[in-house]
Amino acid sequence: MKRSLAILAGLAPLALFPVAAAASCESYEVQAGDTLSSIALDKLGSTTRYLEIAAANSEALQSGVDLIFPGLVLALPCDTSNEAVSDDVIAGQRAALRAATDGAGFGPQAPRDLETLVGNNEVVFGVAPASSEMNLCNIHFHQSAEHRGGQFTTFAGNGDGQGYGTGFQYDGVLTEAERAPLSAPIGANSHGGLQSGDTIEIHFVHSSALVAPGPTLGSCLNDVTGNPQLRVETVVAVLVNDSAAASFFQMATIGYVGGYFQAVNIPTDLGTPISYGGSTTGPSYNEKGSPFQVTWSVRPNVVKVDINSVGDWLGNNVFNETYAHGVRNLVTNPDLISSID
Repeated sequence: MKRSLAILAGLAPLALFPVAAAASCESYEVQAGDTLSSIALDKLGSTTRYLEIAAANSEALQSGVDLIFPGLVLALPCDTSNEAVSDDVIAGQRAALRAATDGAGFGPQAPRDLETLVGNNEVVFGVAPASSEMNLCNIHFHQSAEHRGGQFTTFAGNGDGQGYGTGFQYDGVLTEAERAPLSAPIGANSHGGLQSGDTIEIHFVHSSALVAPGPTLGSCLNDVTGNPQLRVETVVAVLVNDSAAASFFQMATIGYVGGYFQAVNIPTDLGTPISYGGSTTGPSYNEKGSPFQVTWSVRPNVVKVDINSVGDWLGNNVFNETYAHGVRNLVTNPDLISSID
């Protein structure tokens, strides 16, 4: 069985790391290419938390933290931090991003304020073809909107500094029935879960490569096309406890049209999409630039989606999505955003 090396080479055996084991909130099955650091970043928001995962799995990792392998089931520690970080923490992340990208030649980044039309980044890349001429390769969503604009301008706060509890919320008012909470959150992970009234930003990722829908951004790449064009059709939704609202399952239906894999039910009544050149997103890029070039198409209006249909989809989808991802800090440095025509 092929085993993947940890991102930090030469790690000593687990016994050398005196980290107390925390309570376990969920489990994770190791996938090909995973490392403890990558799992910690994706699931807990920081690569440094790999030691906590190691401590929670001391028996399974007796041979060392560099010997994880696909199929191994790991216990993940709970995230016990519910307090929002200070403005200084976010300012520090923005300063780190500036330092990491200054003069390095990065192209425009995402997410951004869609009402800010002028940027200083002059890196130019080709606009991706229409999504109808590309293959749908991935669908996932983020807890809160990553972008700001349209009907989602209400700031959720600084959050935990790891991409959760922040972003932007739907500006409108929901009825008491629409906001009626479920008995338990859906998509629960160590950062919590989703409840009625929450906002999500859905990313329908498309690639110019000959690929099929599958898990992670890796499904958008192949061995033949090393640098495909990428397009993200973006829908912001507010989750309501209403079976008459839009169905996420229906919205995420995959078809094969004109020789391309397609999300055939992306809403067409949410206003004229705002298009711009940017990058991939997510909290892993809060302090570093993303090298990927993406054509973004963000709809300005918000759709109400039945939260129960989201829970159903999380339990059964080809993308192995089981929870909402965290959000990247809004990119505000003019040198890291492009102008919107």
